[in-house]
Amino acid sequence: MSTELLVGAAIVLQLVILAVLLLRRPADPAAQMDAAMQRVREELQQSRGEQQRTAGDLRSEMNARLDSQITALQRGLGEMQALTSGMDDLRKVLGNVKVRGIWGEYQLGGILEQFLTSAQYVANFVPDPASRESVEYAVRFPGRDGAATPLYLPIDAKFPQEDFLRLVDASESGNADDVRAAREGLMRAVRKAAKDISTKYLRPPTTTDFAVMFLPTESLFAEVAREPGLLEEMQREYRVNLAGPTTLAALLTSLRVGFHSLAIEQRAGEVRELLGAVKAEFGKFNETIARAQKQLATVGTTLDETGRRTRAMERKLREVEAAPGPAAERLLELGPGLGDETET
Repeated sequence: MSTELLVGAAIVLQLVILAVLLLRRPADPAAQMDAAMQRVREELQQSRGEQQRTAGDLRSEMNARLDSQITALQRGLGEMQALTSGMDDLRKVLGNVKVRGIWGEYQLGGILEQFLTSAQYVANFVPDPASRESVEYAVRFPGRDGAATPLYLPIDAKFPQEDFLRLVDASESGNADDVRAAREGLMRAVRKAAKDISTKYLRPPTTTDFAVMFLPTESLFAEVAREPGLLEEMQREYRVNLAGPTTLAALLTSLRVGFHSLAIEQRAGEVRELLGAVKAEFGKFNETIARAQKQLATVGTTLDETGRRTRAMERKLREVEAAPGPAAERLLELGPGLGDETET
């Protein structure tokens, strides 16, 4: 439209110039008219050329912009299609109850592996061999009062996706009745899952008297925790504690600290037992030393008494004249040479 305005303005300008020239009444109107018409044609030709160049530049610029925008739009459409395909795949995966359960179990196993050692928990634990019902995971505690049989804390993952998605859709639609109905459905599903866990997996004294139900997404856990009194009801009625990823991580951190404290306490007990044994042996050693000292004292006393008697005999013998060697040997019934060895 701007090009047409420029052309119109140029034509009007040229007509005005022509009118001005005609009003001057030259001596040779025909010649002046021809000259004016020539100038008008030249200016029109020049104006047409400039307009064509301008229109060509504008057309090229518009084509370039359109190409760029079309390319960006196609790229965006491709990304949207890829995202839609990915969402469809995720919906198909989570739409399968078995696959959804495996996903929740896999996430639970990853959190346990991150916070505990492999010796501190077991997978697919069977609390009651008679029923053969297995809980996905169980944390292993040392037995009560040092018993050899360990104690287990059952942890099972639950993901009521359909009820949760109905609540999300109802919240987005803004229909209060739909929101209330969807929330009631979700809470019924959570209560049913808690009852199943309590009925199947709580087997004291093999297990603890409570279990943990793991909700694999923070949004699901937050929605359930918002229900007034529900967490307390789960603990009171079913002895089940609800936990999301963050809550479970905090619980496992506390358990890990407890395991470390228990290990230190057990080591301290072993050290105390060892010191007690050493103390008992050291007491026996002291008794042995005391007996040896007593025996040494008795020997010393005997030796002192023997020394006194020997000195007394020596004093008496000094008064007796010594007999010649052969005579002494004969009197004492000593063999030849024995007397010399004795003197030596």
